[in-house]
Amino acid sequence: MTKIEKVLYTGKTRTTGGRDGASQSDDGQLDIKLSPPGSARPGTNPEQLFAAGWSACFIGAIGIAAGKLKIRLPTDTAVNAEVDLGTTEGDYFLQARLKVRLPGIEADVAKALVDEAHRTCPYSKATRGNIHVELSIA
Repeated sequence: MTKIEKVLYTGKTRTTGGRDGASQSDDGQLDIKLSPPGSARPGTNPEQLFAAGWSACFIGAIGIAAGKLKIRLPTDTAVNAEVDLGTTEGDYFLQARLKVRLPGIEADVAKALVDEAHRTCPYSKATRGNIHVELSIA
């Protein structure tokens, strides 16, 4: 396990009530209601939050990879992230799909960028070997 040498940022939240509760960040920028997946109640769920965080981080990692190759990313670069919550033999698990959109980038270059981003993105590192992940380029 790699230990961080220099902390760049620490996200801090307080959650009460679990999937039927609320979560707030210490700086007040995040203040959300939580609800179970598929319920009609107002609020989001941990799977949506994880998908949003991972996709945002992944775009950043693509940008770093593109910078190394001196490639300018299209302004409409996007990552559609899907995070599934499911069970196997009664235990809960996650799995994910990241669908990357890099319009105007040649297929082989897009694949190289996505592969490098998946290698370096902290969310990808955290999930590697722990959950099933599928990458695709649209």
